[in-house]
Amino acid sequence: MHKTIALFNHKGGVSKTTTTFNLSWMLAEKGFRVVMVDTDPQCNLTGLVMDYSQSIDLDNFYTTFPQQNIKAALAPAYESQPMLIDAIDCVEVPTRNGLFLVPGHINFSEYEVTLGVAQELSSSIQALRNVPGAFHYFINKVAKKYDADFVLIDMSPSLSSMNQNILVTSDYFLIPTAPDYFSVMAIESLATTLPKWVAWAHKAANSETLKTATYPFPDTKLKFIGTVIQRYRQRKKKPTVGFQNWFSEINTKVKGRLVPSLSQTQLLLDAATYENNTIKDTAYCLAQIPDFNTLITASQTHQTPVFALTDDMIGHTGVVLEQDINKKEEFHSIFSELATRIIGIVKDGESSLTI
Repeated sequence: MHKTIALFNHKGGVSKTTTTFNLSWMLAEKGFRVVMVDTDPQCNLTGLVMDYSQSIDLDNFYTTFPQQNIKAALAPAYESQPMLIDAIDCVEVPTRNGLFLVPGHINFSEYEVTLGVAQELSSSIQALRNVPGAFHYFINKVAKKYDADFVLIDMSPSLSSMNQNILVTSDYFLIPTAPDYFSVMAIESLATTLPKWVAWAHKAANSETLKTATYPFPDTKLKFIGTVIQRYRQRKKKPTVGFQNWFSEINTKVKGRLVPSLSQTQLLLDAATYENNTIKDTAYCLAQIPDFNTLITASQTHQTPVFALTDDMIGHTGVVLEQDINKKEEFHSIFSELATRIIGIVKDGESSLTI
């Protein structure tokens, strides 16, 4: 049985897409089958994964394969088409076995209005009853088709009805953050917003109309995995003083405000699960990921995580290459530990999951 992990923060610029890509790749590197789902209309994950310069350009992809994206996948429900939602053909990542992508679509946001109305009025308007459960139904279909162990969802930076629906029908969620004032504000906002979203999910799951829909709305099983802090500068392999101060601010807000709110809403796993995976003592922070610096250009050029770049991909020589190799190994260690912690949390949190 696959597990769905949503990467969500309504603050932009916290590297949700980069983390989704790198973490998914690392999970696949460890032998798991992983499907990435791009639900952000900006389609940054789609652009990062697909090498348009060497195959087909973006416009031609959507023209040539019009059914191979998240918007087309959900069209039977959102556009009342006379067919059932089914798994689409994912894009296979050619250089990483076991890694697949559900491409995004720039017009996916067009479904926001329909979903918003459906989530407010689905109990009284029969024509909308199939919309709230459609995304969850599709994820199950595509996970089964590709025999996925994990489905990782790259979400847009907003408090939209679509994000509400995606999050509450996921199994777990991870909050990427950046060391700045706005991330501290975002944690405070999530502490208020998430309980409201979950309360709606419980109500929807108990609605007879939605339970008997073609795409039934599921009972919410959402649980918090933790946070990731990234995009900071280092000095002697440690965050500079300014960034370290923001680390403390974020961690204090998580422990003092977010975690109590999630606890009251039953979005936390048992304490032993976090403790066994050395999460609780770090304010539920799974990883601290510094800036990729010059390696990010090579990563984007070759559609390859920084930790998987070859010497030829890096393109430098001499001392500079040695420095880049050392940084690459550091990032490999960081993402390997992050993936291991997530695997451990899933194993400890759900004894029924065999991984």
